[in-house]
Amino acid sequence: MDLQTQLNKEAVRRFNQEVIAEGNINSFNELMDDQFINHSAPLGTDNGPQGMINTFNNILRPALADMQVIIHDQIAEGDLVTTRKTITGTHTGSLMGISPTDRSVSIEVIDVVRLRDGKYIEHWGINTLPVVLQQLAKN
Repeated sequence: MDLQTQLNKEAVRRFNQEVIAEGNINSFNELMDDQFINHSAPLGTDNGPQGMINTFNNILRPALADMQVIIHDQIAEGDLVTTRKTITGTHTGSLMGISPTDRSVSIEVIDVVRLRDGKYIEHWGINTLPVVLQQLAKN
C-alpha cells in the first residue's frame, strides 16, 4: 500500500474518532475540504460541510450519550476509503423527534470517502438509522 493510501486511511480514522465520536470542530475543519459534497445527504438538506457537522454535533451527539465509533473494516484504493463501522450510544436525548428511551443504540454504517490532499472531498454512505428510529419509536 502506498503512502498516500495509508495517509487517507489515517485521515478517515481520525475523522471517525475526533469528529464523529468526540465532536472536535478543529479536527473537522482540518479534515474537511471547502468543496466537500455528501452524496448521501437526505433530499433538501445541506450536502456540504456544515450539513455533515450538523448531523454529528446537533442531531446524533445530543441524543446519544457516550457515543462511540467502532471501525470494523477499512479498505482503501487510490483516493477512496471504504469503512464499515458501528456508531453506538445510549438514547438519552431526543433523536429526530423520538423522546429518550435510555436504550442502547447501534447504527451500522458503510461509507465511502474520496479524499484530496488529506481532506474529505466526497462521501457516499448507507446506514441503519431508519431501522433504529423505527425500533426506538416502538418503545
